[in-house]
Amino acid sequence: MGNLGDIHKARERIQPFIHQTPILHSSQLSKRCQNNIFLKAEHLQKTGSFKIRGAANKVMQEVAKGTTYVTAASSGNHGQAVAYVAQTLGIPSTIVVPEDANVSKVKAIQSYHGNIVACGLTSAERIPKAKELAIEKQGVYIPPYDDPLIIFGQGTVGLEIIEQVKDADIVVVPVGGGGLMAGILTAIKETNPSIQVVGVEPEAANDTYLSLKNGHITQISPTSTIADGLRTSQPGDLTFPILQNYLDDLVLVSEEEIKQALLFVMERMKQLIEPSSATTVAACLSEKLQVLNKRIVCVISGGNVDVHTIEPMLAGL
Repeated sequence: MGNLGDIHKARERIQPFIHQTPILHSSQLSKRCQNNIFLKAEHLQKTGSFKIRGAANKVMQEVAKGTTYVTAASSGNHGQAVAYVAQTLGIPSTIVVPEDANVSKVKAIQSYHGNIVACGLTSAERIPKAKELAIEKQGVYIPPYDDPLIIFGQGTVGLEIIEQVKDADIVVVPVGGGGLMAGILTAIKETNPSIQVVGVEPEAANDTYLSLKNGHITQISPTSTIADGLRTSQPGDLTFPILQNYLDDLVLVSEEEIKQALLFVMERMKQLIEPSSATTVAACLSEKLQVLNKRIVCVISGGNVDVHTIEPMLAGL
């Protein structure tokens, strides 16, 4: 699968494509949580999320091998990242989105010159279509998380955290398919295994939690959560063993806790983040980590929010 060296190589490779995102600190958040809380601000990354790291590493390697066309299946951050990297490298891309895709997300992909193809409503329909289009044009399908090069690219977040937050005790990471978590785990545990790494999932999308509990990959039924970026049916075949090997803990947060965290970051820190990102802050605010006086880094994975949905999203708080 690879190791720390592959993540360091990825970091050198993708440097022209990414920002080293800043670490934000909030005294109010730290006081509320009774811990020293830092936010790794990947919502300020190019294309608005960490996804650019893995996409850049994967697409660059494929282009180096002669690929002249790429596809992806995504209506959100992964699609934007693949389209951006392809545009920068001067090759065309096609992003297969659901038929009910958010208009603002489609426009974002198109702004990076990604060709849009609408197909079905589920990933089970989109992924085969994206793979089919790649074969038709002798291109390459770029998966969202379950690929070594994607994982190594996402792992560069972990390298930056270690350098930016000296003596960090705990790093908290949102878990969807597991690409970000697998990369960060490899980077941190193979550099400083004394740092604890904790995953967070929504209660409504707890496939990794159940998989870890059962000792094998466990699929869940389609579900709905405000943290739509974490709404996967099961962890990846490549990512899951890494989580099994390295992960210190995984906690679940409710929809209400995610909304409260989202509102706190917006009101107190003046940062617009995705609900998926807010899960890590929710884990701290709701005391799910059960620690005091620790230096905790919450990974804020992205900030691509349709501003028109914010008010109804937070209704009732």
